[in-house]
Amino acid sequence: MEDDSPVIYGLELNARALVPQHAETDVIRFIVGTQSLKFDNQIHLIDFDDESNVINKNVFMHSAGEIWSMNTSPIDKSILATCYNRVSDSKAEIQGALWRIPPVDDTEPPGLDSPGIVPGSSGHSRSLQLICTFDNKQENMRSVLWNPSGDGSQVVTVCEQHLELWDLDRTASTAESIDSARLEGKGQPKFTTGRWNPHHSGSQIATANDMTIRGWDVRTMRSVYTIENAHNQLVRDLDFNPNKQYILVSCGDDCKVRFWDTRNSTSPLMVLQDHSHWVWSVRYNHFHDQLVLTSSSDSRVILNNIVSLSSEPFGHLDDEDEEDGAQEKGSREPTKDGVIATFDEHEDSVYAVEWSTADPWVFASLSYDGRLVINRVPRAEKYKILL
Repeated sequence: MEDDSPVIYGLELNARALVPQHAETDVIRFIVGTQSLKFDNQIHLIDFDDESNVINKNVFMHSAGEIWSMNTSPIDKSILATCYNRVSDSKAEIQGALWRIPPVDDTEPPGLDSPGIVPGSSGHSRSLQLICTFDNKQENMRSVLWNPSGDGSQVVTVCEQHLELWDLDRTASTAESIDSARLEGKGQPKFTTGRWNPHHSGSQIATANDMTIRGWDVRTMRSVYTIENAHNQLVRDLDFNPNKQYILVSCGDDCKVRFWDTRNSTSPLMVLQDHSHWVWSVRYNHFHDQLVLTSSSDSRVILNNIVSLSSEPFGHLDDEDEEDGAQEKGSREPTKDGVIATFDEHEDSVYAVEWSTADPWVFASLSYDGRLVINRVPRAEKYKILL
């Protein structure tokens, strides 16, 4: 039976890295990476059965270091990239690597019903299998970005002052550097994050450094647009509307979320001010782009309806509606923008929020204390969109 109540999974270690398994479209699966300097770090594969509200987990060791960010291959379910803090000779450096996730073992303990907290696991001997590492040019690596439009072979790594374009072989066993770009500017600006644009045949990415957003053409590794002073403080995260070209959303330490048209970025299309502290993560729903999630250090996750900037400002039109075309559109009042729901199950900074790649109505959020919360779009809103 469908239930709107949250499902909570607790890890024993701190965590800030969360990602869906992009190549998995049948099972609701999220991957969490822990961040501990004292204990061996872990990768948790979390499967969620939305019919029974049951979580099943598989845990793998990541002994290379504390995990700051992760990404998964859009093609191969077994390939995972991590950016991790490696400490050697009293020097700490965030490096990047590709890993292979071993086949899931059926001997894992079964999931537990929720609501409730499922304790984290310890003592697992299975480890991720290292495939290859990325050269970080002796800089901290921020993220590993897969081209979502390709065959899984094209990757960009974002370091503090460099972008590097890589070509992976068919088995992802080796990574060959193809091209690179350096961030130039006064005061040695540093990249904080990046996001691949799903449009333009996968030829563009966007990055953030300080308060600036830049677009890059990966075919030339040159900047193609710049949004100066996109936020009043540090830009934390970016995402692209999956259904409308040129529409970009950003969030930052000024507690705001801003929507941009990259063709004319002199001013934002819209500004949201729903959070009371730094906004760490922003994500568009992959199918219904009026649904936008944000998470913040104010311990809250907020789901917004930004229908006025969506690909369906008048709601969903079925085949019969489209026969009437303009007449139907003219007779329908667009839904108003606004907050759909605020989720307050967290007690610490919520560093990441992600939509499921298998179910457009399910999403997960992760706070630094190791609490993963799986939630759903409220049923009333879901039916508004579908009907």
